[in-house]
Amino acid sequence: MRFSPCITAILLCWLAASPARAATLPGVDEFINEMVSKHHFKRKELQRIFADAQYRPSVIEAISRPATSKPWPEYRAVFVNPQRIRQGVEFWNKYRKTLRRAERKYGVPQEIIVAIIGVETNYGENAGNFRTIDALTTLAFDYPRRAEFFRGELEQYLLLTREQHVNPLALHGSYAGALGIPQFMPSSYRKYAVDFNGNHKIDLLREPADAIGSIANYLRGYGWLRSAAKAGDAPALQPVAVPALTREDVCISDTGTPRTLAAWSTLGVAPRESLGSDQPARLIHFTVGEGKEAWLAFNNFDVITRYNNSDYYAMSVFQLAEALKTAHQAEP
Repeated sequence: MRFSPCITAILLCWLAASPARAATLPGVDEFINEMVSKHHFKRKELQRIFADAQYRPSVIEAISRPATSKPWPEYRAVFVNPQRIRQGVEFWNKYRKTLRRAERKYGVPQEIIVAIIGVETNYGENAGNFRTIDALTTLAFDYPRRAEFFRGELEQYLLLTREQHVNPLALHGSYAGALGIPQFMPSSYRKYAVDFNGNHKIDLLREPADAIGSIANYLRGYGWLRSAAKAGDAPALQPVAVPALTREDVCISDTGTPRTLAAWSTLGVAPRESLGSDQPARLIHFTVGEGKEAWLAFNNFDVITRYNNSDYYAMSVFQLAEALKTAHQAEP
């Protein structure tokens, strides 16, 4: 039977658009063997799951073009803007008791918790449309640069869904496999998620209270320092003046090295206000217009980067948090 050129073209386009079976990716069979041996999964059950999982080139494309590749002002504007501030204040008011309780228990300021939820999912409105099994399988077996990491997250995801009696084919999240309102990776979900509303289950997909408590628990777990009564005792960031910022000197080329305030002062880095902290800090800077702005980043700022390893991300959280706090305090 011969097809017309038009029909042939349609068939080729359909075949190209049809999702490929993830089970055919190299390494899947070995992974199944490990899960059976290590965690006592049933082989036929895993084979069924991976027979249904789909390879998604769009996942590779998305992770290869992270938002942090944008210029800082463009990246910041996505998250720190009037609409997100207004929605954040509404979220804060709606869950004020839960946020206050999380701050008391874990020592993480309410505005930081709200800002993370705002940056991650716009307060739960956009938790991602990628099927998690597809995203993690694609990255675990066809993203060599971080295959080991995503293979571990795929392992944690299957353990998580088994523990929670959830169909692993049913959940959706980000292109990187992050889940729910706070966008926890499966390993973080298993380690830091808490039942914060007392209903004897943990649900980060649908329960904001659990998300609030879990974010605070996560940040504390990574070393968030609770602020004491003394001003500046546990800062996250402080703006600084750096006269040599435009030159290729130690202030620019070695910004990743934490130093004490005394050591920074010998390099000409001067805080714009008095600091009571003797914590080490690293110098970070952002291009703004034709110039740069510089900051000393302390422990709590770096803890935020454990959520997403990007200074752009952490700064957006910090600045959204400051804007939310100001707007919330200004309410009658």
